[in-house]
Amino acid sequence: MSKQAAGGAATGLTLAGVLDLRAYERVREDYRAKIIARKRDRRVALGPVITLVFECFDTVRFQVQEMARAEKIISDEAVQVELDTYNRLLPAPGELSATVFIELTSDGELREWLPRLVGIERGLGLSIDGDIVASTPEAEHEAALTRETITPAVHYVRFAFTEAQVTAFGGSEDVALVATHPAYEARTELPAGVRRELLGDLLGTTKALPIG
Repeated sequence: MSKQAAGGAATGLTLAGVLDLRAYERVREDYRAKIIARKRDRRVALGPVITLVFECFDTVRFQVQEMARAEKIISDEAVQVELDTYNRLLPAPGELSATVFIELTSDGELREWLPRLVGIERGLGLSIDGDIVASTPEAEHEAALTRETITPAVHYVRFAFTEAQVTAFGGSEDVALVATHPAYEARTELPAGVRRELLGDLLGTTKALPIG
């Protein structure tokens, strides 16, 4: 792994963009603070138990760095396995990518909500002046996670926009994250900071934060 950060969302995170464990430990406190600040405009609560975090190069790099740190992954081959997994979460220009968390804290809540929310990964959307951009599950993750009787607590979804929808997203103040699942209907208006951050993803102009 290189000691220099490199890469960007357009090409995905590469080994050259991942710090080795000692180098990362030296910058982790500062970098973690930057990621927490960036996620403030990427985390959106939707109803009582669901939160979406919209992914970008920085959130993916942070996950890889933290996974390598926690598991003490040091070989390029093992890091590449993590890169192959997490790079699938990066949005291409014209789309948004999000991790969906069903946030439950008790066994009772798990038993109540997880059977009810089967199919939630296809029941989300972004409403732009009433025009809905529907969610689609990330294909490889869906194949591993999908169950008929109970849903996982984490999903990975994408929102694919047309050019006209990207333009509308950039010009509208009536943008909301919605859930249209039969057992879970909710709506959250997106604040200006969130819209601005996500527009960068749609246009492919989101800039990566420095890590080292």
